[in-house]
Amino acid sequence: MSDAPKEFAGRVFLVTGATGGLGQRVSRSLAAAGATLALHGRVIRKLEALYDAIVAGGGPEPAILPLDFERATESDYAAAAVAIDAQLGRLDGIVHCAAALARVAPIEHHSPDDWARALRVNLSGPASLTTAMFPLLQRSPQAAVIFTLDSCGHEPRAYWGSHAAAKAGLEALVRVLADEWLNRPSLSAFGVIPGPVDSPLHRRAFPGADPAALRSLDHLVPLYIDLLAGRWTRDNGPIIDARQLPQGGSA
Repeated sequence: MSDAPKEFAGRVFLVTGATGGLGQRVSRSLAAAGATLALHGRVIRKLEALYDAIVAGGGPEPAILPLDFERATESDYAAAAVAIDAQLGRLDGIVHCAAALARVAPIEHHSPDDWARALRVNLSGPASLTTAMFPLLQRSPQAAVIFTLDSCGHEPRAYWGSHAAAKAGLEALVRVLADEWLNRPSLSAFGVIPGPVDSPLHRRAFPGADPAALRSLDHLVPLYIDLLAGRWTRDNGPIIDARQLPQGGSA
């Protein structure tokens, strides 16, 4: 086994939706590269299973952060920041992978509950968590916050209703943060549009899709790694459409 230092040794990242398809792949890759992780999710059992897998694979011991964006309050987000500071002592980036899809249907079939869930999980939750973590991110010499967007928010179209509106709002948030942080050289905000990938959310939206015709989630992971490592500069712009990139890397 090589004794060479790992790229992210000593750095701490928070991954939301860490037990989901993309979140789990990003978390395992970061841990393999030496990062210490705060693993966010709703189900403690799933978080504990991912914790065990990371430790068994030789990764640094992570922290787990059970938090339901649909029900979380301002004090819950503040407590999460206090817990990460107390347990891990720093934060060098956030990868937002958590998402919720209520339904793909005409707008009259999107109920008030659908709208509330879509907006809280896909927009206000990530925004509130990022705001709560801002003092920690400011202390890092190089911090990046990555938001996972959606093509239906970038190019809204029929039947996506609440989900498209929430994801469009999230893309606007990325642009707001990128603009606000222009004079903060240690902070970067990016949004990634994955495009059609073989993910649980895509399978729910398109149950008849052929997985063989879709990109694997594994092809997205190197892009997230590059963004956290600072290999994608602000000059490239805050919104990255992975549909326009070669598989497995940056442009």
